[in-house]
Amino acid sequence: MVVLRRTVRANLGGGHPDELPTGPNGHAGQPAMRGLGTYYEFEVCCAGEPDPATGYLVNIKHIDQAVRTNVLPRVHHQLTSDTSREPSELLPELAISLADALEVRLTALRWNLSPTFSLEYRMNDTKTVLMRQRFEFAAAHRLNVPAMSPDENREVFGKCNNPSGHGHNYELEVCVEKPLSEHAMHAAELEAIVDETIIQRFDHKHLNLDTTEFATATGLNPSVENIARVCYDLLAPAIATGSGNPALASVTVWETPKTSCTYPAP
Repeated sequence: MVVLRRTVRANLGGGHPDELPTGPNGHAGQPAMRGLGTYYEFEVCCAGEPDPATGYLVNIKHIDQAVRTNVLPRVHHQLTSDTSREPSELLPELAISLADALEVRLTALRWNLSPTFSLEYRMNDTKTVLMRQRFEFAAAHRLNVPAMSPDENREVFGKCNNPSGHGHNYELEVCVEKPLSEHAMHAAELEAIVDETIIQRFDHKHLNLDTTEFATATGLNPSVENIARVCYDLLAPAIATGSGNPALASVTVWETPKTSCTYPAP
């Protein structure tokens, strides 16, 4: 069995509520932007056995067409008639409609409402959605193990063992599992919790010198692996107090665009 993911981009919201134009530029979003429109991405996740002759699980053109026929008109109509509806309430309808239009099994539909915020509906869980939001903070750290000799530390950590430390622009993605309810946690509530719990604690700090979590006395080296786990441990109880009894599913930390760590592992 394989899992295939396809992203469909679209510019919606401008123009007449019942008119959804087409366009040739799928890379930038089809239909093209017009008026005060909104750019969205829909990530379609399918699973099954590929056809032995073609090697295809499903023709991606069929996925594109199914999204443009069954998902985009519903979102476009909502944007041009009533923008007050919570996206997580609309998402199950979109996923079910899309699943009926595909000849292969749909496992999940993820709606990227912005470059940093998304909602995901999984077909095997009809009661919750995954809410993901990204944040950023700048911090310095030094990778060093006191029990190792200076030469050993330099051998293992290289430039990251610089006695004065070095900095990163970290990215943090928080994934929360929340119930399908209008009273469940929204993005603004999540942002307030993350700001108080993580950003204010670590932003523009030297992790080894300015935080209790990575102080030398703790013996916890501020690697990206340990930072991800510490962020999870700090956030989990705070998230659990949020509206609708949400649960923290995972935390991903990017140290650089090429290096990230997710805790706990999926």
